[in-house]
This record gives sequence, structure tokens and C-alpha cells, in this order.
Amino acid sequence: MARKNPFMNVMGDAAPNDDEAILQYTNKGASKSLIHSLDELAAQADRLLEGEAVVNLDPEIIDGSFVRDRLEDDEQDFNELVTAIRDRGQDTPILVRPHPLTTGRYMVVFGHRRLRAAKTLGRKVRAVVKDLKDSDHLVAQGQENSARANLSFLEKALFAAEIARRQFDGDNAIALSALSIDRATFSKMLAVAAIPKHVLDVVGAAKGIGRDRWYELKNLLEKPSSLEQASAFIQSEGFKAKAGDDRFNSLLAFVKSLGKQSRPKTTKAQKWASDDNAVSADIRNDGKTYTFVLKAKDAGGFGDYIAENLADLYRAYRKQDQQGV
Repeated sequence: MARKNPFMNVMGDAAPNDDEAILQYTNKGASKSLIHSLDELAAQADRLLEGEAVVNLDPEIIDGSFVRDRLEDDEQDFNELVTAIRDRGQDTPILVRPHPLTTGRYMVVFGHRRLRAAKTLGRKVRAVVKDLKDSDHLVAQGQENSARANLSFLEKALFAAEIARRQFDGDNAIALSALSIDRATFSKMLAVAAIPKHVLDVVGAAKGIGRDRWYELKNLLEKPSSLEQASAFIQSEGFKAKAGDDRFNSLLAFVKSLGKQSRPKTTKAQKWASDDNAVSADIRNDGKTYTFVLKAKDAGGFGDYIAENLADLYRAYRKQDQQGV
């Protein structure tokens, strides 16, 4: 019942004389660890089904999982799945549990798309029924998705946040096991999931956007004025006309541009003149530069005097500043 490692399809396109190089690459370093992790997750999901009786159930008596793991479905991929099941039948059963609240009904643990395909085709769905606790349900659902489903980072983040919200344990071990992640990644997932819901709903799954860019957006939206302007931006017709990753990219670019917009400078201007009118000054202060323009017959001499005594003047200023005068 176990399925092939997902990397085998990629490797299968290599030329024959590349086989040795591929084998060397996939058996060392991060590649080896990643493939091992995916194999182990897939194996864990398969072990839930091994040796269990497969039954045919009416899709109408099966409800979805109590924790949603997809924001949206790729209709092209789903239509291909429907065609495959129509032509070849359902090769792999789904996993369901007796509904914890309603007698005579079931709840999907994993296999939502296969269930939906069976409904579309008007046929029964092949399923394994196991009596699972909520925590075991979540681990099985998360491991199946991590190993096989094409879930985006955001979808996994929202799944992690829902597990954390239900507080199954104090140290979030269930979420870490279900998603096969470390605590640092889990922390960033929770941070991203905390982006206001109205923003996440409009942006959508953004399948091609990873952790770091989502986290960058989250940090930028922490500024109230940026969130306010971003909320208005996502309601614009131009934004709504975009789809998929383009929506995320457009929003991130917009929010980043807010920090680059030049702020209007407030310039203070004043004039000064000596009692004998031998020298005068036009003074301008815009917050970053402070300018004296000296005029009249003593302008040059007074300017030289200021320049020669700048060090003493600055020390006097610092002393006064430290004394709180």
C-alpha cells in the first residue's frame, strides 16, 4: 500500500549516465534527511491503513475533519483526480473515524479530495474506519498532508494554529509531530496565522509563497497604519483581479512601498541680526540639516570665528544637555 517517494518522479527523468551522481546526491546531507523524513511520514500514514478492513461508505454520511487543512482546491488537479478514479477506480482508501458527536456518521481523518471525487462521481468511497481520539486524528491528518498533500505554508500555519488553539498539550508536541517541524518553525507559523483574518481570506493559500516571505509580511503589517492601508488596498479592483501568488506579491510590494514614501519635511526658518547690524543670519532647520547663512560686512569674520570655536561650542552644548538645562 505504500506509495513511492515523491522525489523519484523527478529523478526518473535523468539520463542513464547520471544515475550514479543522483544516487550519491540523494544519500548524503540535507537531501538524505529530507527524503528520509518524507518516507517516514508516508510510512506512518500507511501503517494506519495496513491490515485494516476496507469498506465502501456512502459519502453523504461522512463529514469533514474538525480541523480544516485547505483554504482552496486546485480545480485542475481535482478534475484530474476525478478522471483517474472514474477510469481506474479508487486505488487508495481514505481514513475515517466514527463521528465523535453523531451516531451513524463518520468524520474524515485524511482523504478529503478522494471523498469529494466520490461525491462528484455519485459512487461510494473506499474507506478504512478506525476509532481515534482527537489528538491521534490530528497527528494522522497532519502527517498524511506533510508527506503527500500539496499544502501551502499558510495552510500548514493555520492548521498548526488550530491545533495550538485547542490546547491538547502544554508543550505543543502534537502540533510538532503532526507537521514534522521544529519549535522555531512552529513559532513562525503561529505568528503568520495571527495576521488578521480578513487579509488572509482575501490573499488565499498562495501555494508558491514560503515561510520567510509570509513572515516578512507579518512583520510589516504589525504597524497599525500599514495594516489600515493594506486593508484598503486588498479591496481595490486591481488587487481583486489578481489570483494565486500574484495577490500575495502585490500586497507585499505595496506594504513595502509604504516605508519608502517620503515624508513631508517640516522646515523651521528664522532670522537673526547683531545689535549693530554688522552681521545677520538666515537660519533653516528641517530636522536633519541646520543651516546658517551669514550676511553683511562682518559675515566672513564671524563665520571664521564660529568655525574656529566649534569644538568649544559643542562641548558647552553637551555639558548643558547633560545638566538638563
